[in-house]
Amino acid sequence: MKKLLFIAVLALASITAYTQPRAIGANLGGGIGFSYQHGFGESNMLDIAAYTPIAVGRGQVWGIGATITYDWIDPFGATVPWNEKGEWHWYMGVGGDGGYFFNANYGWVGAAGHFGIEYDFWFPFQLSLDWRPSIGVALANGGGVAFNTPGLYQGITLGVRYKF
Repeated sequence: MKKLLFIAVLALASITAYTQPRAIGANLGGGIGFSYQHGFGESNMLDIAAYTPIAVGRGQVWGIGATITYDWIDPFGATVPWNEKGEWHWYMGVGGDGGYFFNANYGWVGAAGHFGIEYDFWFPFQLSLDWRPSIGVALANGGGVAFNTPGLYQGITLGVRYKF
């Protein structure tokens, strides 16, 4: 009985892992970030990114931020037509963004978008180009509130991920 239960749990875990692929890696550009993607079938994924943004203005300002988006893969049924050994996909999504710039003494919170294109190799490796604009408010330590201008100009990042 224990062997049968173990085999059933193992089979369920294998099916779940197959139908919900995951990827973990780094995003480079406009700072350095850590990225985790969790798939929901073949057409949706949750993307979680933690990063150290750099705002350029009066010198460089370092901070820490996080973005979580729900993305649609190949939305509108439009696929990238050139699939040789691997697969090309594009995606777009919406979610939230927030963080804090340390030596500028202000934080931000807002809505985030996520647009990108990725290439999934025939082995468990993925490359992507992403853009995550953020629209929201900047909150200064002194109580001031302003529009989060740097959020709109977060550049395109290169994503390098391991799929499992």
